[in-house]
Amino acid sequence: MKNGRANFGTKLGIILASAGSAVGLGNIWRFPYETGNYGGAAFIFIYLGCVLLLGLPIMIAEFVIGRKSRANTAGAYQILAPGTHWRWVGRMGVLAGFLILSFYSVVAGWTLEYVIEALGNGFAGKTPADYVQSFQTFSSNPWKPIIWLVLFLLGTHFIIVRGVEKGIEKSSKVMMPMLFVLIIVLVICSVSLPGASKGIEFLLKPDFSKVNGDVFLGAMGQAFFSLSLGMGCLCTYASYFSKDVNLTRTAFSVGIIDTFIAILAGFIIFPAAFSVGIQPDAGPSLIFITLPNVFQQAFSGAPWLAYIFSVLFYLLLALAALTSTISMHEVVTAYLHEEFKLSRRKAAWMVTSGCIILGVLCSLSLGVGKHITLFGLGLFDLLDFFTAKILLPLGGMLISVFVGWYLDKQIVWNQITNKGTLKVHTYKIIIFILKFIAPIAIGLVFLNELKLF
Repeated sequence: MKNGRANFGTKLGIILASAGSAVGLGNIWRFPYETGNYGGAAFIFIYLGCVLLLGLPIMIAEFVIGRKSRANTAGAYQILAPGTHWRWVGRMGVLAGFLILSFYSVVAGWTLEYVIEALGNGFAGKTPADYVQSFQTFSSNPWKPIIWLVLFLLGTHFIIVRGVEKGIEKSSKVMMPMLFVLIIVLVICSVSLPGASKGIEFLLKPDFSKVNGDVFLGAMGQAFFSLSLGMGCLCTYASYFSKDVNLTRTAFSVGIIDTFIAILAGFIIFPAAFSVGIQPDAGPSLIFITLPNVFQQAFSGAPWLAYIFSVLFYLLLALAALTSTISMHEVVTAYLHEEFKLSRRKAAWMVTSGCIILGVLCSLSLGVGKHITLFGLGLFDLLDFFTAKILLPLGGMLISVFVGWYLDKQIVWNQITNKGTLKVHTYKIIIFILKFIAPIAIGLVFLNELKLF
């Protein structure tokens, strides 16, 4: 505790916690799915460019806001821009964090069901139709997904209540290395499968014939959402950074870890899928319907390997989901704790309880309540659309405008260079991107996602 406020204890803890915020289910299934849709390696090249030119500058901007203000994401704007409407950008981030945590926890709960299913060898001997049927039966069940949802949120709650250093940082130091080891083991298993070379070739050999405007916009959107930008997670975490943390280097470290894990996920899914002749373009159902079938077919000659692979994969998914739910929970908990002067424990219970209620409604909207819709969408899909297509792009655009145009340049310089003690050769480029490139690029993603052009 420094200056009466919690701090991360180590630089490694900062990087692992921030990377944990960015690494989630989107890295494991959405990235390979987008890569499959948009020409393999061609998409990866463009994605890497988007991370460098768009994602990292906005991440640095969030770090600047968080560390300078030493406050939650809503309080940060009130400190840096008192008496202005900028405070609504922070509040929008808190709302996005709460809504995403509510419906994201439904899917996170599914990963626990599949871990138990894998441990019990429940995938063995099923036909492709059986996998579809069992997923539909489970996801539309009125009570089973809710039990897993509640357990997942209580697990997240337990870590949050323990605080920044003993809870978030300590758990990140355990979970992130575990996640990395699991991925490496799964990659080795997957690339050694017969016929896996076709999947590896697809991942590494660019098909530029598929590159068009949609690919650039898809890559930009994936980079933006994968790095957890615009929802206040990184801004909140940065408020716990010490004064000597190199913000630019931390952003690069987080970007590299996040991208590396996403690409390694491709090396798990593509070789395994290609080895049994399946194109991995099934979207969200890929991880719960297609992949159990892929694992059973790929390791049909060694059932014990299919068992181990399945258990490890769903354990990996659960860990990735947990590192993200922790960061989203912290955004809202820190807001309630600091703005309304509640104890951390009470604030955390309010967030957990609220997310359980909304999460239960989201879960029911996929089953018994699917007939109840608004704008033609059930509650789960409505919250997904509202956050991913509206709140996050808008938040990211406003963050770049705030730091690029509104915030005093001396403040930005002091934060990025640690008051001139660091040589940051990319400083002018970062500011130029935040002023001009990022708002326009995110604006294009925003309009494209809303199907306005």
